[in-house]
Amino acid sequence: MTDYAVKDEKLAEQGMLNIELAEKRMPALLTIRERFKKTQPFKGLTIGMALHVTKETAVLVRTLRAGGAKVAISGCNPLSTQDDIAAALAKEGVNVYAHKGESKEEYYKFLERVLSHKPDLTIDDGCDLITLIHTKHTELLSKLIGGCEETTTGIIRLHAMVKDNALKYPVIAVNDNNTKHLLDNYYGTGQSTLDGIFRATNILFAGKTVVVAGYGDCGKGVSLRARGMGANVIVTEVKPFRALQAILDGYRVMPMNEAAKLGDVFITVTGDRDVITVEHVKNMKDGAVLANSGHFDNEIDVAALNKTYKRRKMRPSLDEYKVGNKSIYLCAEGRLVNLGAAEGHPSEVMSTSFCGQALACEFLVKNKGKLKPSVITLPEEVDIEIAKLQLESMGVKIDVLTEEQKKYLASWQEGT
Repeated sequence: MTDYAVKDEKLAEQGMLNIELAEKRMPALLTIRERFKKTQPFKGLTIGMALHVTKETAVLVRTLRAGGAKVAISGCNPLSTQDDIAAALAKEGVNVYAHKGESKEEYYKFLERVLSHKPDLTIDDGCDLITLIHTKHTELLSKLIGGCEETTTGIIRLHAMVKDNALKYPVIAVNDNNTKHLLDNYYGTGQSTLDGIFRATNILFAGKTVVVAGYGDCGKGVSLRARGMGANVIVTEVKPFRALQAILDGYRVMPMNEAAKLGDVFITVTGDRDVITVEHVKNMKDGAVLANSGHFDNEIDVAALNKTYKRRKMRPSLDEYKVGNKSIYLCAEGRLVNLGAAEGHPSEVMSTSFCGQALACEFLVKNKGKLKPSVITLPEEVDIEIAKLQLESMGVKIDVLTEEQKKYLASWQEGT
């Protein structure tokens, strides 16, 4: 019997259908799967994962198992698990521990169950698994070949570990691949964040003032999509260059204290905490909608909201807070709105992200014992391979440099 913990095993059939749909849209990852079947890079190895348990993640799990891996997986966010997918993975023999709506106690218990399988490799989204290993399960460090990190927030935490000399095994920053960071954060977050807000509220964006906190790749994508839906976009930033980019891209830029009075919809995508506080909320319009698309639920100070104001659940992914005579609405409990209220990124986007995860794991195994405990970026040729696979799956052809062009680009003698 496979060891697992899911909400409802009867959902497996629907989960299988959804995974089938995802696979149709992820041909680049399936190409890697076919290669893994032949080469078996993970034979005899266990991969411990803390990722959003979605249909796209299931395609990655199948790919790693095709390469010989035993997989144990938990969620990386209490609200992001798709219960039908968890049931389908359990039916396929995967050690899966996840359900939508986990308590904090259950969340960490499931991470512990993943680690009970003594993984050789880890795949993280947010760095919780890595943190748990370094704080409570240091006995696993000697066995670990390396790990991978999926998201910006996790990379921030990893660099903090390096600064404190705390990181004890090599971790590949898959998030830093162009095929992940650009496509996933810009196109994926841009679309799926609005999708989550629409499903939670059914609000019309056209004519609304949308405040986007943070103008990194995620903020750029969200701002562009919001403007495309007819919204007037205000950006808040702490970094001068990004603020300048936002101005030159045609958005208004101002501090959150000022934007709080003007916005109809607020979206946080910073990776930091306390971006929207109770003091900001006090100044907001009646009917303002708050949503977070950063990894943790502290970009909007939800804990303070819950202590300060009366909360009422209006819809499955929408809570009302009574702020004096005003109603302020929070999507998905302040957690990742694109996964808490919707289905996350489109499969086509996650195909490139998970190509990165699969190839990063292969890279770690091939370089076992050669890599120092640090945050590692994959070689450029791996990123290029992923882009090529995605283009081929889309039927797109590109030009090839001639020998003369290559020679010209490699030389310095020829001038004006």
